[in-house]
Amino acid sequence: MKKREIIRLLNITKQYKTDVVTTHVLNGISFRVNKNDFIAIIGPSGSGKSTLMNIIGLLDSTTSGKYFLNGIDTSKFGEDELAELRNKTIGFVFQSFNLLPRATTLENVILPSIYAGVSRTQRLKKATEILKTLGLGDRLNNRPNQLSGGQQQRVAIARALMNDPELILADEPTGNLDTKSGQDVMKILKNLNRQGKTIILITHEAEIAKHAKIIVRITDGKILKN
Repeated sequence: MKKREIIRLLNITKQYKTDVVTTHVLNGISFRVNKNDFIAIIGPSGSGKSTLMNIIGLLDSTTSGKYFLNGIDTSKFGEDELAELRNKTIGFVFQSFNLLPRATTLENVILPSIYAGVSRTQRLKKATEILKTLGLGDRLNNRPNQLSGGQQQRVAIARALMNDPELILADEPTGNLDTKSGQDVMKILKNLNRQGKTIILITHEAEIAKHAKIIVRITDGKILKN
């Protein structure tokens, strides 16, 4: 059975220009992601992998090339349309967790559903259910500084799941965690993939990349052929 294509990148380039110099970050990136893939994009610091994730996540634009998300040419969209598409389709998990320090676990998790227009009763119910499945049912009213790093990352994963996105982008999700907490986060991501989520993982660690079904290696803004 043929898988449905979610992402297609065609000859993507990204440059940053100043009055003095042009920095070439991505140099002709092309690849596809199908539904239920689990892809690790691995490369050293400065290889362009985080810039690539920002483009895939509609957080940054390309200099040239085409990016199709579910068959939609994203270059034709304005900022508001991109924000709506991003909120519906993509969940983000970052190395630094990006939790609001003064908000409780529950308040952090419901944020994406506020922007999506979900009622307060529905979003509280859903956030509570997700947090319970991630083993945080007794931490609903804790603030981030009352949680371990591993717990904070599970809160971030719960937040990423609130709008039921089909794509999860995880940028170095184990980078600030001890070994056991990192392994726990990877188990959660693998389980989400088994449940049908498409996962794109950014990492510089070969051991973390091994958890993925497909490994894409990037260096100097180019994908290396295996």
